[in-house]
Amino acid sequence: MAKTQLGARVDEDVAELAKKRAADLGLSIGDYLARLVQDDVSGLRARAVDAAARFLAEYQSVFDEAEQAQQTPRGARAA
Repeated sequence: MAKTQLGARVDEDVAELAKKRAADLGLSIGDYLARLVQDDVSGLRARAVDAAARFLAEYQSVFDEAEQAQQTPRGARAA
């Protein structure tokens, strides 16, 4: 497939994040951006966000209990 060059201006911190994430994935910046666009257009990102929201809604009480247990003073648990 032929490639087309695009140009975009982004904040320096966004550019650095993109470079680091692309490197983490072993991708060029162009391939990383192409993957993001394809995931967005295919609905993959939206489905992942929806799945995460459903998971958090279902298990929020478990997270709340764990957080409360961590905040309980140490002496309060000793008997």
